Amino acid sequence: MDAQEFRKDFIEGVKAEAAATGEGSTASFVSSFAQYLQEAEFLMDFTVAYFEGTGKRNRKLRVDGYAFDEFDKTLSLIIADYDTSETERVLTKTQAGQLLERLSAFVDHALNSSFYREIEMSRPCSDLVDLLREKRREIRKYQLLIFTTASIGTTIKILDSAHIDGVPSESQIWDINRLFKVCSSDTGRNVIEIDFKEYSNHGIPCMEASGTVTKDFKSYLCIIPGTILADIYDKYGSNLLEGNVRSFLSTKVAVNKKIRTSILQSPERFFAYNNGISATAMDIQIDRTAEGSCLVSAKDFQIINGGQTTASLSNARFRDKADLSSIFVQMKLTVIEHTLEEEATELVQNISRSSNSQNKVSDADFFSTHPFHIRMERFSQRLYARAVGGLQHETKWFYERARGQYLQKQMRMTAGEKKKFLLQNPKNQLITKTDFAKVRNTWKGLPYIVSKGAQTNFSEFAKTTNNEWESSDDGLVFNEKYFQESVALIIIFRYSELMVSRQSWYSQGYRANIVTYTISLFHTLIQKQFPGMNLDLMSIWNRQSIPDAVTIALTELSELVYGKLTDSQRGIENVTQWCKQEACWNSVQSIKYELPSEIKVCLIGLEERKVAEREAKADQRVDSDAEIMTKIIEISQEQWKNIFSFATNRHIITADEHTALRIACQIPQKIPNPIQCKKLLAVLERLQEEGFKL
Repeated sequence: MDAQEFRKDFIEGVKAEAAATGEGSTASFVSSFAQYLQEAEFLMDFTVAYFEGTGKRNRKLRVDGYAFDEFDKTLSLIIADYDTSETERVLTKTQAGQLLERLSAFVDHALNSSFYREIEMSRPCSDLVDLLREKRREIRKYQLLIFTTASIGTTIKILDSAHIDGVPSESQIWDINRLFKVCSSDTGRNVIEIDFKEYSNHGIPCMEASGTVTKDFKSYLCIIPGTILADIYDKYGSNLLEGNVRSFLSTKVAVNKKIRTSILQSPERFFAYNNGISATAMDIQIDRTAEGSCLVSAKDFQIINGGQTTASLSNARFRDKADLSSIFVQMKLTVIEHTLEEEATELVQNISRSSNSQNKVSDADFFSTHPFHIRMERFSQRLYARAVGGLQHETKWFYERARGQYLQKQMRMTAGEKKKFLLQNPKNQLITKTDFAKVRNTWKGLPYIVSKGAQTNFSEFAKTTNNEWESSDDGLVFNEKYFQESVALIIIFRYSELMVSRQSWYSQGYRANIVTYTISLFHTLIQKQFPGMNLDLMSIWNRQSIPDAVTIALTELSELVYGKLTDSQRGIENVTQWCKQEACWNSVQSIKYELPSEIKVCLIGLEERKVAEREAKADQRVDSDAEIMTKIIEISQEQWKNIFSFATNRHIITADEHTALRIACQIPQKIPNPIQCKKLLAVLERLQEEGFKL
């Protein structure tokens, strides 16, 4: 797939989405673009908020959406430039300036006029107006983004950005070609490249840590001035942080009180008091000078430990006007040598996990590499879904375990291979990890968590799933049936999104909130009105469609939910913020609605469900045993003898483990049984902790 193919597919997808939802091509364009940028970790979240009008002195106002990063206090405002009538259209610097002026004029109008009293509360942009006014003193930076279908003109080298309401701003243009470059890159995300000479004449003093060169990485120790670290953070914000750490810190307070006290009261002792930061990079450049080695550039620079230190320095300078000139921070920099992206990503996450082992970043925060995803991916590759809509072949639901995997698979395919792939894995059956988290937490009755955004919701899903995996023998509850039922929930979710968009009462806002609350309420009502019964999700998987009785209930409930979410008596005036509160969910559960009697045929009884779950767990146990046995057999007889020798010399195995190891030393003549294979894996893990290298 090249850039032209990507552009064609992207535009066609936007048009299809617009036709299905009735929301308009521009709205679908912005939502699709933002979704890609969320996957690329450029945006933490996204909320639709369209407004177009005229302000004071006839200034044109326009906004299409926004995202607020609670950690670095950056407010991203988005404006669309959507026009597919000309295929070779170029966005000039003058046109870009006009679009950016409309965004900044909207902010000025929202903050410095009676607009907040005049705008209809049912419009999503009213929440943006509330947010602007509420966070006025907190916002550190405005990021103005243009999403365009045009190409970026060659005259645009840099966009001047004036302060907005006394706050710094920066402007960026994202065209489809730039989006393609990010999505098709090895990392599948927006990579940060830092030129340290922009901040210091010679770069950052550094030295290679002796004896740390391996085939996987090199390590360096650096001394970075506090002013430079704050400058870099001011420019890149929370994008500097490695994804899992960023997700963890997004729910925390950015400024650590003890760090702030050190900055303000003992800046000259900061180096001694602070643990410093740890970072990774994929490629660096070092200059050798008379004064020593200096780090001058780093590609794919990510802070894996020390996010609060970095943010605290920036905030102290901004809020407290602190002088950082006498502050220096130690930095451990690990440069990854891997050429394979998946191996490099895994190594970065392992380093990050180890660096954060002393604080509250848990294994659940590193859930993106959890075996749960590997298992879900295997199910998605193995299970075929029934042909529907006139198709003459079965299809698969593609589970995207790694970021950008669906697109990456198509990159090196011929036209014929790509056609075959898309027939078997249609784009409307792509499942991301955040999709999975969204539908599962909705079904659990957590719509207020889902409404907090994709990253926060995924973190919550990670914690509970990680705990369930560890407490249920090899994660047996996460079996084939679990995957199929999750797909059924995704079918319900996607139907509901389209259904809500087509309702006469729908006013182009809060769709995501309406959908998650409607489905959560629907499930709650089933449990209350039909005790011991639940929706037969396996039936929906088998049919790949939703029964009429369910669609009728969802349609009727959605209007009642919308009325409750926007009720004038709601606990918080801002609807988007209200939907994030558990009190909102309590309010929605007070809705009086009797499910139609016809829905009973769509339900399954407790006993029948228990039998199905037992069978699914038994099947999963067989699969899990086979996976473990495969891992054991892949280790050679000679390696097992080395393991046996290491273990017996240190006297750290039990009698049963001794027996299992003796059998393993005779592979393939003898094969350990499933129980012995589990013991062998546990022994191997324990020995590696003792220093054994396989």
